[in-house]
Amino acid sequence: MPRPIPCSTPPGSRRPAAAPHGDPQRHLPVLALAGALLVTASTPVHPPQLAVHPNSNVERAGVLRGGVLTVALEARKGPWQLDGPGRPAEMVEVFSEPGKAPVAPGPLVRAPAGTEIRFSIRNELATPLTFLVPTSVRGVPGHGRGLDSMVVAPGAVGTLSTRASTPGNYVYRATTPARVNLVNDMAGALGGAIVIDSAGATAPHDRVFVIMATEDSASVACDDTTSTNPLAECTGRRFVYTINGRSWPNTERVHATVGDSLHWRVVNASRQLHPMHLHGFYYRVDAYSAPPRPGDDFGPVPGQMVVTQRMVPYSTMSMTWSPDRPGNWLFHCHVAMHASSDSLLVAPGDRSMHDMAGLLIGTIVAPRSGVIAVHDARPVRRLRLIAVATPATGGTNRSGYVSAASTAGLPTCARCARRFPDLPTMHFVLEEQDRRTELHTDASPEIDLIRNEPVAITIVNRLAVPTSVHWHGIEIEDSYMDGVVGFSGEGTHLSPAIVPGDSFIARFAPPRSGTFMYHAHADEAPEEIAGMEGALIVRDSGVAASRDDHVFFLKGQLRNPEHPLEIDGRSNPDTVVLHVGRAARFRFLNLASVSTPAPTFSLTARPDSLIEYASDSMLVRWVPVAKDGFDIPASRRVPRPAREIVAVGETYDFEYTPSRAGVLQLEVRSTFGTHGLFVRVPIRVQ
Repeated sequence: MPRPIPCSTPPGSRRPAAAPHGDPQRHLPVLALAGALLVTASTPVHPPQLAVHPNSNVERAGVLRGGVLTVALEARKGPWQLDGPGRPAEMVEVFSEPGKAPVAPGPLVRAPAGTEIRFSIRNELATPLTFLVPTSVRGVPGHGRGLDSMVVAPGAVGTLSTRASTPGNYVYRATTPARVNLVNDMAGALGGAIVIDSAGATAPHDRVFVIMATEDSASVACDDTTSTNPLAECTGRRFVYTINGRSWPNTERVHATVGDSLHWRVVNASRQLHPMHLHGFYYRVDAYSAPPRPGDDFGPVPGQMVVTQRMVPYSTMSMTWSPDRPGNWLFHCHVAMHASSDSLLVAPGDRSMHDMAGLLIGTIVAPRSGVIAVHDARPVRRLRLIAVATPATGGTNRSGYVSAASTAGLPTCARCARRFPDLPTMHFVLEEQDRRTELHTDASPEIDLIRNEPVAITIVNRLAVPTSVHWHGIEIEDSYMDGVVGFSGEGTHLSPAIVPGDSFIARFAPPRSGTFMYHAHADEAPEEIAGMEGALIVRDSGVAASRDDHVFFLKGQLRNPEHPLEIDGRSNPDTVVLHVGRAARFRFLNLASVSTPAPTFSLTARPDSLIEYASDSMLVRWVPVAKDGFDIPASRRVPRPAREIVAVGETYDFEYTPSRAGVLQLEVRSTFGTHGLFVRVPIRVQ
């Protein structure tokens, strides 16, 4: 399927040297072998190429009888017409049950705790297949780290049994010796969800959503050294991002009524990170499980309230949320490139959805009968937020850029910032009465609001392209104000794009104090890189900003000279002053979504710039205060080492009380790999 190649390799991905043929375990975690190893001289089977269907993960695969769930799966290749009828199909490895159409993701494996699960895998591919199941299903600690496995030869059938002893969510997957799969740890879409329910539990009223990142066939061709590569350029990897086998705008719409309790299981069946963000509401993380990763010290505790939760590779999450307001609300990955449009994914003339594609699903919440909306008669504070641009410095002298919607037909990725050589400096200017705030850089000013005080913010677009604004983390009363073009709102009353020269008034009253942000929600990747985002701080009435209250907003892109990684609009921030014996509040926000989706913020007394910091013994200790603007319970407000991964779309608040004068460093580093330094903020304690 001819698709463009991305401009950058996802963080943490490297092209490995070719593995010896028949060595599918290279680069895999330590394995606990169970089941049969069947490699025979059978002639490979070449079944009919049945079309691949999306899997809504509602029906359980296999037959459950007498405490045994028997699941028969067939691995084959099939045409996946992800983009709808009349669009090119991609040949992809998929699972099917015997006599049924192949599905992406693979069939749902679900059983109560105590069940013996017997997998029977028929390999109808032309290469050996390695089938993998986490040992944590049968109670071995370390979710996803240990794997039960078997290798099945072409044309052969292998069996693997496991005892489902631990309730939870898991990922099964399969890979082949192909070079590309050494990076992805999965062949095509050969993966699916395992859900183990508590024994004796009532019939579940939940939904299972499986996230997949399937490498595009053109990208796979870059790793095919056995044939002539038809592509003139192979500089990166290109993935198709789906939830339950569909990509926005074709993903499922979940329907609910105000007051409903929604229980979702989210399964990351990919080797990529996905910070999952819910618009307009907090959700409760009931359970979270992930393979252990160095440096990822502090995950969510059961019951934690968030608006964004990072999901590392092969992690799973059970979540609950209850909408108390009607309207249309998004749930999506906040890595911009995982939820941005692609010229080949957009139907011609589809202007309403041109800026989004990939890992997004929408919930349509209907009002509960008998509930009457009450008009808010309180005085309204009025602000103006003006979107402006200055010419780029890279060559031409223009104040706009080519939006993603107008790049159809380009042979290479037109969404990546490095392919915008003339991306201008874009930012918002804040006006209130006779006061004007403009940072004159590729950063936007902080907006300070009062809890429960109604505000009307007029967004004026003086750019050359359409835009919109999302109030990230704010519990907006009316989803029409939420900023998702062509989706926010109700029925046919949907939020419009703010076209050049036009304006839009967003009205809301923030119901809680905390750390939030606002950002463009149209053509997100380039507009956010260029500066279309800022901090949004909500305080209680009568509480003024303190000299010891500090905002650290990470934005920009790694290795982008025009729009580098910055804290508060500066790549070399000024010194921050703290005071001995006085509690300082640190507010961390991250919207550097293209190149650094999950960096680590740390506060250290170490004066040098060591490359490796994981064993830093000079970290100070701080106290967690809030996550995504939601206060952390008092029982968890205990001092701990001053290090936190802040994924894109997340905010964290910490308190630190220095005990003596001196010098500290606030560092933002790569979380994995070399832990390279991105940005440093010097801190002086006096």
